[in-house]
Amino acid sequence: MADTMLAEQDGLAAANSYFKKGCNPLAQTGRSKLQNKRATLNQQIIKQMRMRAGAENLLRATTNNKVRELVALELSYVNSNLQLLTEQLEGLNSSVEVYQNVQESASIPMIPLGLKETKEVDFSVPFKDFILEHYSEDGSNFEDEIADLMDLRQACRTPSRSEAGIELLATYYSHLSLIESRFFSPSGQMGIFFTWYDSFTGMPVCQQNISLEKASLLFNMGALYTQIGTRCDHQTRVGLENAITAFQKAAGVLTHLKETFTHTPSYDMSPAMLSMLVRLLLAQAQECLYEKTALPGIRNEFLTLVRMAQESAKVADTYEQVHQSMIQTPIKDNVPMFWSSMAQVKISHYRSLAHYFVGIALLDHQLRLSDDEDKQEKALSQLYDMMPGGCAPLDLLRNKEERRQIGKAHFRRAIMGHEEALRAHNLCRHLRKLDVLREILQASHKRTLAKLDENNSEDEFTDYMDAPDIVSKTEQKAEIEMPMSIKGPLSVFSAKQRWTAPRTVRLYPGGRDLGFMLKGDGPVQVLSLDPLCAAAKNGLKEGDYIVGVKDTDCKWLDVSEVMKLLKDSDETGVDIRVVSMMEGSPPMPNKSATYSGGLSKTYSMICLAFDNSDKVPKNRKVTKKTSFLNWGTKGKSKSVSTLSLPTADYSATLPFNKQRAIFPNSYNDPALY
Repeated sequence: MADTMLAEQDGLAAANSYFKKGCNPLAQTGRSKLQNKRATLNQQIIKQMRMRAGAENLLRATTNNKVRELVALELSYVNSNLQLLTEQLEGLNSSVEVYQNVQESASIPMIPLGLKETKEVDFSVPFKDFILEHYSEDGSNFEDEIADLMDLRQACRTPSRSEAGIELLATYYSHLSLIESRFFSPSGQMGIFFTWYDSFTGMPVCQQNISLEKASLLFNMGALYTQIGTRCDHQTRVGLENAITAFQKAAGVLTHLKETFTHTPSYDMSPAMLSMLVRLLLAQAQECLYEKTALPGIRNEFLTLVRMAQESAKVADTYEQVHQSMIQTPIKDNVPMFWSSMAQVKISHYRSLAHYFVGIALLDHQLRLSDDEDKQEKALSQLYDMMPGGCAPLDLLRNKEERRQIGKAHFRRAIMGHEEALRAHNLCRHLRKLDVLREILQASHKRTLAKLDENNSEDEFTDYMDAPDIVSKTEQKAEIEMPMSIKGPLSVFSAKQRWTAPRTVRLYPGGRDLGFMLKGDGPVQVLSLDPLCAAAKNGLKEGDYIVGVKDTDCKWLDVSEVMKLLKDSDETGVDIRVVSMMEGSPPMPNKSATYSGGLSKTYSMICLAFDNSDKVPKNRKVTKKTSFLNWGTKGKSKSVSTLSLPTADYSATLPFNKQRAIFPNSYNDPALY
C-alpha cells in the first residue's frame, strides 16, 4: 500500500515538474528495502572479490610455505563469505511476496525479476572536455544540460513500478543513442566507466562501452514489466489482462535484448539466461490466460471441463519447458532454487488439475439423448494421443462402467500430482514461507480426495487402470509483445536505406477486396499485389510501405490498425501515402548485429579497480530549459533525415551551438524515412 501511495505521489510530482523523477530511494517500502539490501550485498561481494584477487596474487607470487598456508586459510575464509553473500542474494531473488498484490488471497504467486544495480556516473568532465576538443566550444556553457542527463540517469536507478517508470527508462534509453552518436567515437574512449552488477550473482561488470549501459537498461525495463505484472490484481478481468500484457512485453524486451546485444559481459544478460527468462515470462502469461478463462467460473458441463483440462495441461507443459531450461548447465548454478522449485510445483499442480477436470467430466456427466454426441466424441478423441483401453471415443461415452473406471484413474493420478506439488513445496524453505500457495495446494488435494471417495465402492478391491496423458491445447497462446517504447520503424526507415518521396494513392476499399495483402508490425508492407486492381492502376507497387492513411501517420501501426483505418472510409475512397525502397539499397538483416566497440566475446570481463567514492552533488538547482540533448528543436520549421545529425567521428570539428538540421524528437516524425 505504501508503495502504491508513493507511486501516486511521484506521478503527481512528475506531472508538475519538468524533469521526470524516480521513486524516493529512502522510502521504506518493501520493494525499496529489497533494492537497498541488494545494493549493500553488491558492495560486500565486490569487497570480497578484491580480497580474493589479492590473496590469489600473493599465493602465486610467494614461495614461503608459512605465508602460503596463511594465504590459503584467508582464501578459504573469503570464499566462504562469498558463498554466504551469494546465498543472501538468492534469498532476495526468492522474496516474491513483496511484489504480489496486497489484496489477493487466492492466487498462486508469480516470479518477478530484480532490477540490476549500478554505480553513479559523472559525465561532466569528460563531456566538457570532448565539447571543447571536438566541437571547439566552451563545455562550461552546457553544465546545466549535462546535469540534466545525470539527473535522468540517477532517476532511472529507482523507477516507479508503473508505466511512468517504464517511460522513464525508455526516455533515458532513447537519449543514449543520441549521446553515443555525439560523444562516443569508435576510434577512442571517453574515459567514462559504466558499472553494473549481475542480478543473480552480484558480480560487477565495468566497461567504457556505452552498449553495456543500453543493454542493462533494457534488462531493467523487462524486470520492471515483470514487477508490474506480478502486482496486478488476479481477481479481476482487467487486472489479469494487464498482467498478461506486462509479462508479454517483458518477454519482448528481453528478446530484443538477446537479439541486439549478443555478447554481453554480464551472465544475467547472456543468451542462455535470457532464453530461459523469456520462457518463464511466457509461461506466467499463459498461466494468467488460464486464470482469465476460469475467472467467471467453470461450468459443470462436459465440453467445458474437457476444454479446461487441456488449458491446464498447456500451462503445465509451458512450465515443463521452463524447468528443463533451468536445470541446464550453467543456468542451474545461477538460478535461485526457489525458481526451479516453483516451476516444479506449478507443473504438478496444473497437470493434476487437468486430470481432475477429466475425471469430473467422465464421472458426473453421462451421455444423454439431448447431448450433442458428435461434439463430445470429437472433444474426447482430441483429449488423448491414444484412447485408454483401445476403445473408440463413442464407445467410451456410451459405456458407463468404462467411464467410471477411467474417471477414477484420472482422480488417482491427480492425487499423486497434488502430493508431488506439496512435497516440492515443503522441500524449499522459501516456498514454505508462502502460506497462500500451501493453502491452494492443500485445498486442491482435499477436493480431489473427496471426489474419489464419492465414487469408490466397498466391493472394489483392485483397480489397476492407469490414466493416460492429456493432450495440451489452448484457445489463446501467450506470445511475445514488443513495447512501443523500443519497437518502431527504425529497422526499416534508417540511413542505410534509400527511399522515394511519399506519394498519394487512392483506394476504394468499399468492396473489401483491396487487391493486395498487408504484412508487418509497424510499418505495414504491401504484398501479393494484383496488377489489374484499382490500387495498382493508381500507382501502388509491390513492396511499398504504407506511411499514412488520410491524416494519420501509420509508420508505427500494425496490420489490424491500418485495416481498421481503411475500413472506416466511405464509398468515395481513401488516400494513402506510400514510399518505395530505391534500387541499390542494401538488404536489412532480420536480426541486429552484435554491438560494436571492441568488446571481446566473453562473459567474465569484470573490473574491480573502481570504487564508489566519487559522488555527484545532489543539491543542484535546475532551470527549466531545453536540454542539450534536444538542441536545435526551437524554431522548428521542418524535419529532415537523421543523416544531418553530427557524430563524434567527423573528421572536421563543428561549432557546437550552431543552428543545424533538426533531429526529430519523436519516432513518429515523418523525417524517419
